[in-house]
Amino acid sequence: MRLQLKRRLKNHQQRVHIKIRDGQFHILGLNAWHSYLRDPYHLLLTIPWTIFLAFIAAFYLASNVIFALLYMAGGDCVANAKPNSFLDFFFFSVQTLATIGYGEMYPKTVYANTIVTIEAITGTVGVAVLTGLAFARFSKPTARVIFSRVSVITPHNGVPTLVFRTANQRRNQIIEAQMQVYLMRDEVTVEGQLIRRIYDVQLLRQRSPSFTLSWVALHPINESSPLYGLTAESLIQTNTTIVISLSGIDETVAQVVHARHSYAAQDILWNYKFVDIFHLTADGHRYIDYKHFHDVVPLD
Repeated sequence: MRLQLKRRLKNHQQRVHIKIRDGQFHILGLNAWHSYLRDPYHLLLTIPWTIFLAFIAAFYLASNVIFALLYMAGGDCVANAKPNSFLDFFFFSVQTLATIGYGEMYPKTVYANTIVTIEAITGTVGVAVLTGLAFARFSKPTARVIFSRVSVITPHNGVPTLVFRTANQRRNQIIEAQMQVYLMRDEVTVEGQLIRRIYDVQLLRQRSPSFTLSWVALHPINESSPLYGLTAESLIQTNTTIVISLSGIDETVAQVVHARHSYAAQDILWNYKFVDIFHLTADGHRYIDYKHFHDVVPLD
């Protein structure tokens, strides 16, 4: 009976729940910090900063409490500490762990020196680990890239074209930027098996030597396109999703950064076009108005 219960718990833990909301597939627990409870390193990299700092404080206090109790167990083993004074032993532990060494309190027995040695090693290792975790959190490269809230299907050079746009919010350069686009939809095989099939979506320009301001992505819907012959209704019926993956080298930190976005079938607007955000000044210069970055209007 106990073995059957363990198997049921194991099978339950292996289940991954997927929900369809607003035409998008949502994997419960994906990229959530609490999904790394069994992976301490990734857990400490993904928890919010407030929880991370609270963890450091709790770990520090708990360590000193444990060592204070160990010193108390040794009796009168620390010079100038009041007998059975938890506060004296606690602050002696703080001084030892932080390698402060004021000199007023010091170990005077072999037992106390042994605990001090263990605490010194623990403190050195603990500081190194926590410093490494803090640096890893600070040094994680991130991209501040936004995508238009919707994509549109509009004529471009006489061909129906899937269009969306993206912009770099940092005002620096993402060098050798490249964009990969995929179409995912439900299909039924000849054998009657439901599968989620992925198609490559070819853009007119998939690479950019320098992604600094904005980037308009264009995919002509011709006979080689996975969108060819489809309608807005068929996209919804097959739970179609357009997934975009953008990567490049951030010139500021000289590291690869990534950005990802997806459009559900409901986010693809037919016979619309984006409001133009490029404008000319009276003296012939150009400027970009990001206020209308997400705005679309119907075709005339």
